[in-house]
Amino acid sequence: MAITAAFLEEIQGLLSSDQILTTQTESYGRDETEEWVFVPEVVVFPDNAPAVAAVLGCCQRHGVPVTCRGGGTGLSGGALPVQGGLVLSTARLNRILQIDTDNLQVTVEPGVITQVMQEAVREHGLYYPPDPSSRGTCTIGGNLAESAGGPHAFKYGTTKDYVLNLEVALMDGTLLWTGASVSKYATGYHLTQLMVGSEGTLGVITKAVFRLIPAPKADLLLSVPFPNLESACRAVAAIQATGIRPSAVEFMEKEALQLSANYLGMEVPYPSTVQAELLIELDGDRMDLLMEQAEILCPVLEEHGAGEIRLAEQSDRKEALWTLRRQIGHAVRAYSVYKEEDTVVPMSALPALVRKVKSLGEAYGFRSVCYGHAGDGNLHINILKEQIPEEIWQEEIPKAIRELFAFVREQGGTLSGEHGIGWSQKPYLSVVMNPAQIHLMKGIKAVFDPQGLLNPGKIWEA
Repeated sequence: MAITAAFLEEIQGLLSSDQILTTQTESYGRDETEEWVFVPEVVVFPDNAPAVAAVLGCCQRHGVPVTCRGGGTGLSGGALPVQGGLVLSTARLNRILQIDTDNLQVTVEPGVITQVMQEAVREHGLYYPPDPSSRGTCTIGGNLAESAGGPHAFKYGTTKDYVLNLEVALMDGTLLWTGASVSKYATGYHLTQLMVGSEGTLGVITKAVFRLIPAPKADLLLSVPFPNLESACRAVAAIQATGIRPSAVEFMEKEALQLSANYLGMEVPYPSTVQAELLIELDGDRMDLLMEQAEILCPVLEEHGAGEIRLAEQSDRKEALWTLRRQIGHAVRAYSVYKEEDTVVPMSALPALVRKVKSLGEAYGFRSVCYGHAGDGNLHINILKEQIPEEIWQEEIPKAIRELFAFVREQGGTLSGEHGIGWSQKPYLSVVMNPAQIHLMKGIKAVFDPQGLLNPGKIWEA
């Protein structure tokens, strides 16, 4: 539905003029997913929860599609306004409202940058573990929408494991809390967990309460090279078998390391014989205990083909290695148009998954760059466009992706672990979900948003 003068007049009565943008809105129509652009007619910047609720109610009365947007760092097109209409930015909902050191909780608005919140609670000796690679630019609201994870999910879990309570604005203008700010909750349906990972299709989160944990006092990083991809993947299960639980186990193939190093102007720290690396972090309260764990892990890793293992104890060395890992996504985007798949399989199936990816590349004529959170079986697969003709890119590569997802399903996995379904992955949802599951999800959506105006066109095909 086109934006009407009556709708604009009502919005102008709800917000100040500097909170409404009707020109030069193109930048709010893209994120970090491929090259898509869907330009909204209006962008608004409410600065409090009642204003968010009022904007949603106005959109429902006028039949205007509304898409919520945080940092614009999404990798599945979840915040793209594919039907135009209004984009609701959380940029001004960016306050840390309370750090409760008695109950180990933090209350924030959705526009708070993830790293800003992490650093704020760290000043009180507390720790919020979920840390997507884009933590310096992504927002808490976006993390909640996708149930974001990151490298430390292996030991500590993802966003859903830390959220206690949410204030949410519904499409009809209702503002409510979904639960209670307590660690145990068995009071009716768990609306808080329903909202987490719903990709902004059920409501707009206006406040969030998270639990925190005491910050670990020490950490140690191991940089472990391997001669091939499969041996690196097999080593992950061997780490688990030791009984040691690293805080992170990250996998990077040589292609990923090289692209990131080029992007950053760094040198790849390995000879050409190395084809993959595991970045293994240990954390805890005592460095001597971490060193003992490292001494247990090293021979196990060597038994699985690891080369010279390097221990990074100094902060600058650790930061350099983490920067190399966290910038892979940006490096790939700078290098080529690409399609990113966010597959998850049981840990034991990782070697088979990387074999399948490379065999599909040979069959369909594409090059891939693989990296990700090996500890929890979450592999990011970047399919590079490079010189692939547009027709093949649009027609043939999706067939390869569908074949990949069918393989993932056969292994007991699924097609997204932390990026969500959004716009880019919805053609493939039926590969891993049956009609009954999709029907139930559509029914839930209809209860929250009967007109289908909130983040329309996402998750499943119409």
